[in-house]
Amino acid sequence: MNKINVIGFDFGTTNSLISVIRGNETINFLDDEGRPVPSVVCYEGARKIVGREAKDRLARAGLGIQGSIVRSPKMYLDRDSVFVPEGVERSPVDIVADVVRHVVDTAKRRRDLGTVAGAVVTIPVSMNGRRRRALREAFLKADMRIVQFVHEPLAALYGLFRAGGLRTMARRYENKLLLVCDWGGGTLDLTLCRLTEGMAVQVANDGTDEVGGDVFDDVVLRHVVQKVSDSRRIDDAGDRQPNASQRLLERCERAKIALSSQTSVQIYSPNFFRGLEESEIDCTLDQDELESVVRPLLDKGFRRITGVLENAGFSPEQVALCIATGGMSSMPAVGRRLRELFGPAQVEIPDNTATLVAEGAAWIATDEKKLHLAKNIELLLARNSHLTLVKAGTAMPRNGEVQKMQFHLYCTDPRDGTAKFEFRSPKHAGKDILREEPRTTLGIATIAVDSKAQPFRERLELDVRIDDNLILSAHARSLMARDQERQEIHDLEFGLALPTETPTETPEKPPERMSATSTSRGALTTRANVSNTKDASLVPGELLHECEPHPFGDTIHHFSEEQKHERLYYEPCTGCGRASNDPLCEC
Repeated sequence: MNKINVIGFDFGTTNSLISVIRGNETINFLDDEGRPVPSVVCYEGARKIVGREAKDRLARAGLGIQGSIVRSPKMYLDRDSVFVPEGVERSPVDIVADVVRHVVDTAKRRRDLGTVAGAVVTIPVSMNGRRRRALREAFLKADMRIVQFVHEPLAALYGLFRAGGLRTMARRYENKLLLVCDWGGGTLDLTLCRLTEGMAVQVANDGTDEVGGDVFDDVVLRHVVQKVSDSRRIDDAGDRQPNASQRLLERCERAKIALSSQTSVQIYSPNFFRGLEESEIDCTLDQDELESVVRPLLDKGFRRITGVLENAGFSPEQVALCIATGGMSSMPAVGRRLRELFGPAQVEIPDNTATLVAEGAAWIATDEKKLHLAKNIELLLARNSHLTLVKAGTAMPRNGEVQKMQFHLYCTDPRDGTAKFEFRSPKHAGKDILREEPRTTLGIATIAVDSKAQPFRERLELDVRIDDNLILSAHARSLMARDQERQEIHDLEFGLALPTETPTETPEKPPERMSATSTSRGALTTRANVSNTKDASLVPGELLHECEPHPFGDTIHHFSEEQKHERLYYEPCTGCGRASNDPLCEC
């Protein structure tokens, strides 16, 4: 009887891989060449060619290849449709479903995969909610249920800890900062984590598709064509044969990979230029030349690496371990610059860097680990206080699940006819957050309220839900003005509990963040005017004074010092009617 598996599925931009755990062993389902399956599809009428065969067509020298080849279809999931090279309009969801179906079929053909009950699917940290929804739809079309999404760097970290011995790794890195740099063919994904109380918690994330390996390949292709053109004095890089650039691009990618272990490679692509006697591309590329060509991309990527630390308030010296995964981490220049930035002892480039993300997802599936929210989701209230909407540590929904919350609020100052809902998250992970802790604004929703109503008369409702695509949706409504607005927040941060006891030794003190402030000089901020309690101290002083006779009951309200100053500052002078700070007022 076949074993029922929840698999780990690394659906990558350029390559995809399924991993499962059998006993205590990781099994990777590679293709016939012993490598991850290329995320490439070729359409020839009704025929679909997917994976290695489709990618090999890019490298064929012959002319007149029929059909349309789509590389990296995951990048198009935020579009309704794409036009493939033959001019046919296709759905990105359908294209991705074809790749998913092929990866599963390849795994079943290569070895016994068993019955698949679902998948833990890894995603880039930069993948927005719309693309996550579309990816789930594509998997369903391929008859695959996504149990939960996990960010690729977090899956890699979990896989590394699982392989390195949980207790040993947990003891070594308790309360220390860990940075995962997942530099793949499509994206550079960065996750800064801290291991605290047996949980790997995301402190900060960043991701970009501007420096993925595919972009490097394009730069190398342009350099090679220009190099050959200059040597032969061909103007404007020459006229090219059909599909010539696609074939050369494949050769440039292979050359880039080969230069990770070789000092030089020969790049040859026949029938490239049209109308020339010497129509081929034939040149040598060495490591130093490659590094010089791609240096601007490397610089751009490393600015993102240092930037994610700076934005979180840390320095490179505070990172205890930097883990480099993804195909680009094999480039010597990447490893060298990481060691220069963090120190040789703090950088680890695993031997299984190409499979680590999928293996981590498989371990998460086997251990049945749920994601937990890393940071509070808060609502800014009047007088700069915060209402926690979703607590840090809340378990995130998996397939078909939804977390729902409802809040009853009031408008403390309706004079401008608008209630402002500002959603925030502390920069610091965890539940115990100080009021002075800097916050990051996640989104702002505004709804109309009755501008003539007295404070606390306008009732507000706020519904908050988190779905299995890890999207937080907020629905704000005013009951008197009957206005509403919806706000979606996609960039949440998560934690994963490690299946081990917290070390008994006294943990080290967490690294201190560099000084940071929530606002800069000259910046503007929203003045919140919502509250979850009828507290007259939250009402602006000049407005409270206008409410007659005593809107908060029979007891005369005692103004706070701040409300007294507000009343004196905003009310016009009783003598001349000018503003209190008007220099012409001499009363």
